[in-house]
Amino acid sequence: MSKKITFLPDKTTITVDDGENLLTAAATAGVYVHAFCGGDGVCGKCKVKIKEGQVSSERGHLKTAEYENGVRLACQTSVASDVVVEIPEAMGKDGRALRRKPKTTRAISARSLEALIGKWEVTPPVEKRFIKIDPPSLDDNVPDLQRLLRGIRKGCFACKEPTYDHPEMLRELPFILREANWEITAILLRGKREEEPDRIIALEPGNTTDRLYGLAVDIGTTTVSGILLDLNSGKVLAEASAYNGQIRYGEDVISRIIYSQRAGGLRTLQERVVHTINEIIESVCRNVMISPSDISYIMAAGNTVMSHLLLGIDPKFIREAPYVPACSQFPLTRAASLGVMAHPSVRLFLYPSIASYVGGDIVSGVHACQMHKSPELTLFIDIGTNGEIVVGNMDWMMCTACSAGPAFEGGGIRFGMRASSGAIENFQIHPTTYDPMIVTIDRTKPRGICGSGLISIVAELLESGVIDQQGKFNRSIDHPRIRDGHDGYEYVLAWSKDSLIGEDVVITEVDIDNLTRAKGAMYAGYQTLLESVGMSFNDLDRIILAGNFGAYLDLERAISIGLLPDLDRDKFYYLGNGSLMGAQISLVDHRRFRQRSEVSRLITNMELSENPQFMNHYMAALFLPHTDLNLFPSVRSKLAEL
Repeated sequence: MSKKITFLPDKTTITVDDGENLLTAAATAGVYVHAFCGGDGVCGKCKVKIKEGQVSSERGHLKTAEYENGVRLACQTSVASDVVVEIPEAMGKDGRALRRKPKTTRAISARSLEALIGKWEVTPPVEKRFIKIDPPSLDDNVPDLQRLLRGIRKGCFACKEPTYDHPEMLRELPFILREANWEITAILLRGKREEEPDRIIALEPGNTTDRLYGLAVDIGTTTVSGILLDLNSGKVLAEASAYNGQIRYGEDVISRIIYSQRAGGLRTLQERVVHTINEIIESVCRNVMISPSDISYIMAAGNTVMSHLLLGIDPKFIREAPYVPACSQFPLTRAASLGVMAHPSVRLFLYPSIASYVGGDIVSGVHACQMHKSPELTLFIDIGTNGEIVVGNMDWMMCTACSAGPAFEGGGIRFGMRASSGAIENFQIHPTTYDPMIVTIDRTKPRGICGSGLISIVAELLESGVIDQQGKFNRSIDHPRIRDGHDGYEYVLAWSKDSLIGEDVVITEVDIDNLTRAKGAMYAGYQTLLESVGMSFNDLDRIILAGNFGAYLDLERAISIGLLPDLDRDKFYYLGNGSLMGAQISLVDHRRFRQRSEVSRLITNMELSENPQFMNHYMAALFLPHTDLNLFPSVRSKLAEL
């Protein structure tokens, strides 16, 4: 049940879920609260006063008199009703209040997620059928295989007679039938096309129809994510993610292609990504207490290089002009043959790629949000280590890719980290005192910065005048948090005594430069792709953002640094991990899965490296937000107030 929080003295109101944390709510509302321990409750700086309503909070470090007078620590307080909260104003040395207007914040809308992805039926690509088979006799001594096929057909008169495709099943068949007393469960794989018969891929003794599980996997360059699904109900049972084990051999796909050319390099990279997938499998199976052998199908998506490396296909020619992959349609593979922890019968499907740098992860995302069925002109963006972009609608689509680097996932940042406990995910700075407001994941002491936190930090530093449009610190500001460090100038987000790692957590000019390069590559990619089809940002009906960190990305801040175009905010939609969502939908509904071929047929690739305009756009985008502020009128207005 939702609750309303009104923050005084600015009368800013936000609607939150029952039990929401006050510090998190304030940060979401753009309301500054002095707090630099991340929400751990130890700094004691985030004092607020509850004027009206009910909250849940312990006294903690507050004095008894303060607590009885309605004072609470925002980070230790959750709402239990509509509340009115007074935020004490920072005071200057002269005793005057240092006012700070609330920031405009906006999450990317997920309001039409159902409209984007549609609905699906629970008709997975594999099914289990329990069969009671009549034992043979002298009067009925047909072979075991025919007896099995007859049993499968019984009660399913509309079904075509299934086939089988491996001799191992025949070797085991006579013994399984007799040991199971002629009561078995057949696992059948649906035909690739509607007219094709099902295939028997495994047999299990007894009735195991209640145990039918599938795994959807997104094989990212930096992160591998997985979802375990109950294919009988379509319900998500468990989720897990882990750093791609290949990352130690290179942070981007080019580095890994180069490593694959070393002696034993290709095999090493394959083993590392398989090991990561197995970690995911172990994690999700442990959560629901099932065996990996209970998983009956794996649907995966990854960029072209990741797909090649998973299958052990040499990606050498992907990085050499004219940039040709070994294949774009990947064979249906037995997972166990790759070393994936699964039953020998389990199939692993990889979404097809479009080109060398636009892979199955994008096909999966476009498939999930049904761009191929929509008349609206859409810009689809997947922001990650390898940024992919698609523009078009149901009539045509054009795609491209650019190497953004790992900054959006915490890579290449001195204190960068994945979005996990202790990562700074939201940040505000007081424009007069320059003191921070820090919110971390799980509200613990800070230990690093995740992608959404990095964008928040840089946007806030820019809009407060702490850094300029080139990402350089304002040397004229005399403040202990702004200092000359080991890597040049930096801002101290958390002092060592306030951090979880026992050292100062900082953001450096080098970090800001890495983010600027990453966002510049993405923005230049949008511009170049749109120009190639004779269009501009103003022609777009909507922008769909995919990617893991988009759930926590503040739209206003992303626009402030020039990562996203400065357009009507209602045009932006958040899909989430489109690669994983497409795999999930296809794993549950085989009819939706068969529609993927429509996506592949519609998309045409454009190579940014061969387009002379890309480098011009990239160089122009290496400012915050851009060298041409006319492209960012709302940001221009903010900067003009400094």
